[in-house]
Amino acid sequence: MAGKDPLRKSKKFALPFMPATWRHLGFQDSDWILCSSHLFAHHARFSGPARNATKFIYAYTPARYIWTPELDQRGNSIAARAIARPFRALDRRRAQEPSSIAGISQFVRERIERSWEREARVIYPPVNVSDFVSEEAIFSSLEEEMLERLPAEFILGASRFIPYKRLDLVIKAGAAAGLPVVLAGSGPSLGYLKQCAAEYPGTVTFVDAPSLQMLRELYRRCALYVFPPVEDFGIMPVEAMATGTPVLASSIGGAAETVIHGKTGYLLESFESASLGDAVHSAISLAGPSCQAQAWKFDRSVFAREMKAWVLSEKSAVH
Repeated sequence: MAGKDPLRKSKKFALPFMPATWRHLGFQDSDWILCSSHLFAHHARFSGPARNATKFIYAYTPARYIWTPELDQRGNSIAARAIARPFRALDRRRAQEPSSIAGISQFVRERIERSWEREARVIYPPVNVSDFVSEEAIFSSLEEEMLERLPAEFILGASRFIPYKRLDLVIKAGAAAGLPVVLAGSGPSLGYLKQCAAEYPGTVTFVDAPSLQMLRELYRRCALYVFPPVEDFGIMPVEAMATGTPVLASSIGGAAETVIHGKTGYLLESFESASLGDAVHSAISLAGPSCQAQAWKFDRSVFAREMKAWVLSEKSAVH
């Protein structure tokens, strides 16, 4: 049973087994296959009539472990480096099988073309915008107490507490702008982030593992959502804009395709810039309807419409 697989929680140890696993998916009677591909799911092959079925790939990214280890520290492990070269050759060969490929952003499309040497279109992933436009919320007593303790004005960093999310830069942005910071999430970097916060006593508040309702309220109450990492897409900036909140993000990566510089937020080449504080205050002034209008462009209804149009057009071309 898959649920008892001892490697299910260890990607780095499971990695060598993934390509072979995807090539032996069992009997299937299908005319075409749509793969939502993370890591090596685009290698998928069935037995039976579906073995040679037309295949479409919706790719989140070519595996960063082997293609862009500079963006994912897990790719710098001894094991990952040892298998990178043969895996790249195999991965590129398998990527020639699909009839068509779509990536989740222009940033990923360019990586697909460099890594797999295949053309790709862009279909942005779905965001449940209506969940964040809605004003209905029921808070627990603990959440009510936390909301009462929040500063009157603050900037927000929210994500998993892991190194590449760079939430330490949210703390620096608050210090540069002279504003309190709220960090919402959970993860192994909590201790490090508390050390960073200790450099600015009394200015950083932590919200542990917020519920959807709590996260939505934090987006609403904050003056600015700060999103420093280089992401392939980045759903949380869109969620923040859906509540009318502007975003400060990196000018590299998927957030640069969702945040409109000077209209729904600001895009920075570096969060180490001396003008970081000024950028925070400039971005705060952009809150309002423009942010919400931009968020609706990435709603799940748009995704469903574009996915359907893509598959139907490609199936017509094949047949």
